[in-house]
This record gives sequence, structure tokens and C-alpha cells, in this order.
Amino acid sequence: MPTTDALTEAREHLIESRTALREMREHTASLEALAGDRLSGEYLKQALYRRMMALRDDPDTPLFFGRIDYRTHAGADENEDCWIGRLHVTREMGSEPMVYDWRAPVSLPFYRASRTEPMGVALRRRFGFQHGEITAHEDEDLAAAGGDEAFGHSDILESEIERPRTGPMRDIVATIQPEQDLIVRAPLEQSVVVQGAPGTGKTAVGLHRAAYLLYAHRDQLSRSGVMVVGPNSSFLSYIADVLPALGEIDAVQETLESLVTRSAGRPVAGTDEAAVAVLKGDPRMADVLRRAVWDSIVQPTETLVVPRGSAQWRIPAHRCAAVIDELRGRGVRYAAGREMLAQRLAHQVLLRMEASGETPDDRVQNTVARSRPVKAYVDAHWPALDAVKLVFRLVSDAEFLAVHADGLLDADEQQLLQLPRGRGIKTPRSVAAWRPSLADLVLVDEVADLLNRTPSLGHLIVDEAQDHSAMALRALGRRASTGSVTVLGDLAQATTAYATTSWTDSLAHLGKPDSTVTELVAGFRVPRSVISYAARLLPAIAPSLTPPHSVRRSAGDFRLVPGSLDALARAATDALRREGTVGVIVADDQLTETIDVLDDAGIEFGVLGEEPDEDFDHRLDVVPAGLAKGLEFDQVVLFEPSAIVAAEPDRTTGLRRLYVCLTRAVSGLQVVHADPLPVELAGDVP
Repeated sequence: MPTTDALTEAREHLIESRTALREMREHTASLEALAGDRLSGEYLKQALYRRMMALRDDPDTPLFFGRIDYRTHAGADENEDCWIGRLHVTREMGSEPMVYDWRAPVSLPFYRASRTEPMGVALRRRFGFQHGEITAHEDEDLAAAGGDEAFGHSDILESEIERPRTGPMRDIVATIQPEQDLIVRAPLEQSVVVQGAPGTGKTAVGLHRAAYLLYAHRDQLSRSGVMVVGPNSSFLSYIADVLPALGEIDAVQETLESLVTRSAGRPVAGTDEAAVAVLKGDPRMADVLRRAVWDSIVQPTETLVVPRGSAQWRIPAHRCAAVIDELRGRGVRYAAGREMLAQRLAHQVLLRMEASGETPDDRVQNTVARSRPVKAYVDAHWPALDAVKLVFRLVSDAEFLAVHADGLLDADEQQLLQLPRGRGIKTPRSVAAWRPSLADLVLVDEVADLLNRTPSLGHLIVDEAQDHSAMALRALGRRASTGSVTVLGDLAQATTAYATTSWTDSLAHLGKPDSTVTELVAGFRVPRSVISYAARLLPAIAPSLTPPHSVRRSAGDFRLVPGSLDALARAATDALRREGTVGVIVADDQLTETIDVLDDAGIEFGVLGEEPDEDFDHRLDVVPAGLAKGLEFDQVVLFEPSAIVAAEPDRTTGLRRLYVCLTRAVSGLQVVHADPLPVELAGDVP
């Protein structure tokens, strides 16, 4: 039970810490961006702004959530009490911190110290909070002898994990588990794959890894950058507040679509049938595109003639061919080679000028390189290429595709790639009229990299990575070619036609074959009854994976509810009587009738996917099954599992989609159905 003295001490320390944080913010606000020039001044203003944002105080969020007491009898160098929180808070420069940042080395034992390895910590204390106020504390004596468990049970930890939430995802900084902390604090140069079952916190771990790396490698990553890639804009809206809550606003959040759209300068405007999308995502397409780019170069057959003054300088075709071959052999990007070719040809002219007794300098070479004859020669033999136009030609010109796909794609596959033609089908005759799909723009991105090297980030985090094709993984890997990656996913939740079945293959496409693969199977967010019910699908969808288990003592509220749309409305009303958020998950093609029945029942709700930037400000959201991945709700009402399975192109993919939808609940799940359940779910309710 909490002691009055301990709670009083913690409450007083919280007041003092908030005062110190306010003083830190006021001091930052008082600083002037004095600089020697305008550019430096703007840079300083941005730095001060970011510092101000990092020092924000949310009165509903505790500044600290724990304390560790280092003692010499437990192996520490000295006796010290360290309060652990989200931010580093100090009274004045050089004084002992009032709160240590959770990412600081001194804070590490809060997450990893155990009775078997106390790491110098004699006592670990956790605090319980309500609306930012301390309500309880729990002590764990790590220096005590005996005990079978390395880590003691914590009621405060469990209640924090199970606490109902409102709005989007929040941080888990107070509840990070030892196995999660190992991933979070992995070295920057180490690329990591987290194969995580539902509820194991893999997304949160990835985001906290981003926050940790930005803290531990601030200077390096402020230059090279950190990016989080999510599956869709709804997901990004859901996680958008996590990093800012941890004081980090510099990480960029994108989707694959936003990345390739920006690269191509064209929006996704079309869709592909599953078979076409699978083929466009096949790694063989990289070879087709490489051929199409580099086969654009034409071997010289004519002499280059460059008039200059009264003289004409001639470079024979065989000499020009040797220059082109040498450039190709260097492995430069296509556009860079084209620029270099003009300079190399101009250099050949200068060599002949010098041999005749002239003394040209670099300015002469640059002038020759820009001359009309040289530019025309380069255009004829190393022509400029446009990535969008090249991919459009491949999918619209069967003869052009056949030349570059020979030996890579068979005739049927080549035909499949071609834009559809026939009665009632309007085939675009120009690139301007083309409506490219996401898979098309991924191909455009590949060509763009062949032309000009894609800049590399310092660290890239890819969530729901199992759903990306090989070509999409190549596009993402290019953005961390000299950096590292954190890959988050679950093979059992792979729901695209081109989804990966092997992390080894995915890592090869990402260009990170030596990455470490870690499997998380201990579920903290999904109730025991729900995860055990959903796990019945694993033998059919991912037999090689270790079945997940819940570490929560509460079984949760799980019910099968017979009935149709009227039963769905009643289940939604019942869920709203409970604490937290509610998600009503339905097959995509049942969205309209679900909206109608909830409207008729007078239930207020939002619909995910309707707005580009979801705000998650409704207690209840209607969620199309295709958008459920990565989201969590305290209460979930899932309608007609068989319809969710049937909506997918094949049964295995449908069962994986159902597995995703079943595991979105944090506290309670109601499965409403009139149709028979999939046979894989047969058996008594857990």
C-alpha cells in the first residue's frame, strides 16, 4: 500500500519539476536569435522553436512515472535517487536533474533491472496517475534476496497498459518491457526486424526507437533525417501524437503512396487487378527497367565535329564509343553519366587542341561542353530520359516492352502488363492522359533512382512492412541506402496479393540482408480471450509463427452475438456504455448499410477513410476492414466475419484480414453474425 510520506514526496517533487520546466521554457522564450547573417538567424529561430515545442507541459500527462534508487550495496558507484520521465528537467545549468529523460543511460535500469541482475538499483518505484496527479505508488525491492521471478508483477503497470483511451495512439514510455527496450535502444547502425503478433506493441516500439535514436544521435540524425512510413493516412493520423508527446517533432511521417507520388510528380489515379499488381511488384521488373534505361544509349557511328574559330576539331566515332563505354563501366547514375559525357567529349577536343600547340584552360572545356555540336551529340547517343514517360511507354508499347523484357517475362506476362484495350475501354494515348496506379508509380520511382540517386536518410522505420511488394521494398530501401532501418510487421497479417512470406526475402529487397530479426509474442494490449480466439486462424494463415499469448491477467470481455444489422446497432450501443473508444469493423462493401443502421439508431460516429487527415475525435468510429490494420480500440464490434473473408481475392488473404480485425480490441470484443462463422473459428468460446 502507498505510504503518505512517499506520495507526499512525489507530489511535491512533481510541483517543483513543473515549476522548473516552466522556467526552462521561459528562459528559452527569452533568447534572441542573434546571428551574423539572415540564414543563420533563421536556423537559430527554428532551433529555438523546436526547443520550445520539446519543453511543452501537458497537465494531464505526468512529468515522471517512476524512480530508481541506486545504492552501493546493490552494486552502484554511489547512492542516488533518479526520477524517470519523458523529458530532462533541471532547475539550473550544472545542477542535478530533477527528472531524467527516459532515454538517458542512467534511466536504462528502470526498464531492465531485475532481482537477478539489479544493475546497481536497490529500489524501483512506479507511480500511478489520474489526470496528471499522482494517486499511488508501487515499490519493487531489487536488492532483496530470494524470489522466483526476475521481474515482479506490477498492478500499476498492468492498469496503465489496460487503461481505456480516447483519441489517437499514445506513448508507452511508462510501460516499456525489457524485450521491447532491447529493440528501442539497439545501436543506430543496426537494422532490426520486429516480427510482432497483435498487441505486442511493435508499432509503439518502432516509434520509441525513433525517439531514442533522435536523442542519442541528435547531431547525426538532424542532418540525415528519420522517417516513419505507415500503411495509410488514417494510420499516420492515429500515431501522429506519439513522437511530439516524447518531445520529438523532427521525424517525418509518410506513406509509400506519398513518397512515390512526390518522386513522380503524379498522383495515384488508377488501380490494378491483383494479378497485375503482383507482376508489377515482382523483382524481375527491376531488371526490365534497368534494361529500358541503359539500352537507351546509342553506340556512335559518326565522327563528332566541333567548330571553334577557324578550326574544326574531330573526335572519331570509336573514340566517342570508348568514352561512353568507360562511363557506363563506372556504375554512375544515368543522368550523371549524361552530364559527364559532355565534359568527357569536350576534354577529347582539348587534348587535340593542346596537341596542335594551343593552351586551352578549364573555361574553354566548359564552353565546348555547352556548345551546340557537343550537346546534340550527347542527345543523340545518351538521350535525356523522363521516368514517367519511360514507364508509360513500357505499359503502352508492346514492342518496346518485348525488347526489354525478353528472357525475363513470358508473353502472357508481357500482355498482362499492357494497358487494357477493347470495347468500352478508353486507353490513354498520351502520358498526360495516363492514370497510373500505386504499383506504376513504384516503377517510376525505380526509374527515377536509375536516373538520379535517391538521397538516403539516417534511419527509416517501416510499419506493416509485410504488405509491401518486392519493388516497393526496393523503393523504401533506397531511402536508407547508407542508413539503417527498423522493420515492423507480422506475417500473419499480410493481406495484399503481393505480401511477403519471408523476412529474409524482404530484407534482401530492402538492401539490408544482415538485419537482426526479433519475434515478439507476448501480448500486452489484446485480452487473453480475444488473442486465443484469433489464434485459431494461425494454422491456416501462418503455421510457422509462434502463437501469441497475453500477459494480462484479465481475460477481457469476449462475446459472440447472433443477429444481423439490428444486433450490430445494439452491440454498438452496448459498447458505448463502457469506457474508452469504440471501433465498429465491417467488410468494405458493407460500409454503406452499416452507416445507415447506425444513423437510424441515433448513434454519433465517425467513418475512417472519409477525410485525408483523420482526427479520431469520435467515441465511435466505423472502420472498413481494409483500414483496420495498426489501429486499436478499447471496444470492438466486428460484423460478419465471413463477409470480411469473402471480400478478399482468396481465402487465405481473407482469413488474414479477419485475424487483423479480430485483434484490434484492447478491452472487449463483440462478434455479431447471422452467417456461419469460418470453420477455422469452430469450438467453444474462450
